[in-house]
Amino acid sequence: MVSKAPRSRYPKPPLDGLRRRLKESREGSSSQQRGAFVRESFKLPRIAAREKAREWFEQYPKAAYWTEIESWYERPGDIIEFTMRRLPNAD
Repeated sequence: MVSKAPRSRYPKPPLDGLRRRLKESREGSSSQQRGAFVRESFKLPRIAAREKAREWFEQYPKAAYWTEIESWYERPGDIIEFTMRRLPNAD
């Protein structure tokens, strides 16, 4: 059921707190990590990208560090842009 009451009857919610939180998160995003994972992004030719991923999996075994390729994209010129992520340390 749709209300037929004019919108002016209802005041708009205050958005100052939301604006402040958005501004703080955007300013802090470059210095803070997202979550508990360590992330590193690369933009390499396909063969070098494979080698870099293997290097990460050898240095930080998946079973201990939850190492994974978080995202990857094929770019023109056979360039792969990808992000690796892992836990900062193994317990």
